[in-house]
Amino acid sequence: MPSKRINLNADLGEGFGAWRLGDDAAMLEIVASANIACGGHAGDPDVMRHTVRLARQRGVSIGAHPSYPDLQGFGRRAMALSAAELENQMAFQIGALAGIAALEAAQVTHVKPHGALNNLACTDRGVADTICRAIHAVDRNLILLTPAASQLVLAGRAAGLRVVEEIFADRAYLPDGQLVPRARADAMVHGADACLAHVLAMLDAGALLAVDGTRIATPIGSVCVHGDNPDAVAVARHLREQLTAQGWKIQTLVEIA
Repeated sequence: MPSKRINLNADLGEGFGAWRLGDDAAMLEIVASANIACGGHAGDPDVMRHTVRLARQRGVSIGAHPSYPDLQGFGRRAMALSAAELENQMAFQIGALAGIAALEAAQVTHVKPHGALNNLACTDRGVADTICRAIHAVDRNLILLTPAASQLVLAGRAAGLRVVEEIFADRAYLPDGQLVPRARADAMVHGADACLAHVLAMLDAGALLAVDGTRIATPIGSVCVHGDNPDAVAVARHLREQLTAQGWKIQTLVEIA
């Protein structure tokens, strides 16, 4: 039987300057943990501080969401960074959010890599080790929020980090456990009911469920709803309501880890 404790998280603070993306205020009334962009793919000091303030006010645990330094591509394009360059980016972006959080008497408690960087770290152990080495150097107490059944899970554990495995409510999986590429028509799971069914099926199975029916057994500690999807708020609200109704207790990552 799966644990009846689960985290619900979203990627937030993904605006920049005058540009805004998603309804962060509404999402922060629903989720228990927020992964806040740190200036790599989105976010700036003002957006970061505003998002941190809202998260702290609502008792939502705060995480850094570092990425490749790719504002124009929203961090969804791979970049050929050396290990040293990647370590520097991780420390730079996590440290930036930690500094902003201090202004709001808040604390960064977890890290979740974003986009193309996250995808690569799921399959490339060298990249995963570099990310985890940087996180550990910045603060060994930081929780690593990572896609389930990935190389990043193994690297985090090897580095001595607390690791929480997540599944995606709104993304489909390949037979190897990786996400279906966004270019494919079946990459996304659309609608609140479909996302709920997708999540419940994986929680019940204790496994990732691929588009071809493949099952990959894994612990599941968190469910992510992407904040940039048009129906993100409706999906997140439906998930919280229905999971709670079925006996799941929604907790922060600090409580789950």
